[in-house]
Amino acid sequence: MREVTAAIIRRNGKILICRRAEGSCAHLWEFPGGKVEPGESLEAALARELAEELSLSVRNPRLWRTVEHDYDFRSVRLHFFHITEFSGEPVANDGQAFRWVTPEEAQTLPFLEADRPLLFDLSRP
Repeated sequence: MREVTAAIIRRNGKILICRRAEGSCAHLWEFPGGKVEPGESLEAALARELAEELSLSVRNPRLWRTVEHDYDFRSVRLHFFHITEFSGEPVANDGQAFRWVTPEEAQTLPFLEADRPLLFDLSRP
C-alpha cells in the first residue's frame, strides 16, 4: 500500500487541481500532493511535494479524510488535507497543467477514481 498525501487548497471559493502529465492515469485531474517517503511525516511529505511541484509553501495543514483505493496497478492510502494558509503562486514546475475551479466545476472533469467521491463533499459548506 503506497502512502500518498493530497491537498485541498482553497482561494476565493475555488480549489486548486492539477492534471497528471504522464505515467499511470495520465491526463486525469487530481488534487496536488504526492508520495510519502520512508520516515517522513504526512505533513512533511505534503509540504515537500507542494513546494517541489507548485512552489507553494503551506502552513497548518488540517487532515480531512483518509481514503484507501485499489487501482489495477497499485493500492494507495490517500491522506487529504485542507489547506487554508499558503504563500506563493502556483507554478507548474513539472510541466503539469493546473486550474482553480469551483467544486461544482470539478465534478464535471475527469478525475482520478480515488479522488472522485470527495468532489461532492467539497461543495458543501
